[in-house]
Amino acid sequence: MRIDIITLQPALLESPFNHSMVQRAKDKGFVDIHIINLRNYAINTHGQVDDYQYGGGAGMVLMCEPIANAIEDLKKKRTYNEIIYTSPDGELLTQPMANRLSLNQNMIILCGHYKGIDERIRQLYVTKEISIGNYVLTGGELAAAVITDSIVRLIPGVLGNEESALTDSFQDDLLAAPVYTRPAIFNGLKVPDVLLSGNFKLIDEWRMNEAEERTKTRRPDM
Repeated sequence: MRIDIITLQPALLESPFNHSMVQRAKDKGFVDIHIINLRNYAINTHGQVDDYQYGGGAGMVLMCEPIANAIEDLKKKRTYNEIIYTSPDGELLTQPMANRLSLNQNMIILCGHYKGIDERIRQLYVTKEISIGNYVLTGGELAAAVITDSIVRLIPGVLGNEESALTDSFQDDLLAAPVYTRPAIFNGLKVPDVLLSGNFKLIDEWRMNEAEERTKTRRPDM
């Protein structure tokens, strides 16, 4: 898989992609992540990529030309399954969406900034708009990192135990059951007996019941 991220703030993405599972995926050759600095496509020697809004109003808007030129440059080299724009009014990122995106070969993630991008870029190029929550960030870089992490960890071979991803919260429209490790007793609190029983049928039933109860209590909207 290849993910190209177009951004005004490349440095914000250095740490998220150089540690943990994403770094492991890169090292193993499961994913190539490339950060494209939008200012490399500025319209003048001053590095301009934004301008005032037509109609007035506070906040700058990312211009058509730099973004279009960056996307067209990338499209000359390969075909993209998705061109994603990080936006508060996009579709909310969910586990099923991450599952689907993890099957793609090539993707572009365009990070919003300021008041956003010229609407014509959304009409001409963007195939999917994604939000990571009902709030506004300074820019789309953190959202791009979240989206990328949620996708990359699902690529077969990235996690040490592939079954781990299948038992995550939201995979079955349920929150995950509680988990425990040693010691068996901590500050007077004991691990549930069923988890120590060795009876995997009962353990599976307990986990399903706990997942259903936790989901009903904590996320009734699901």
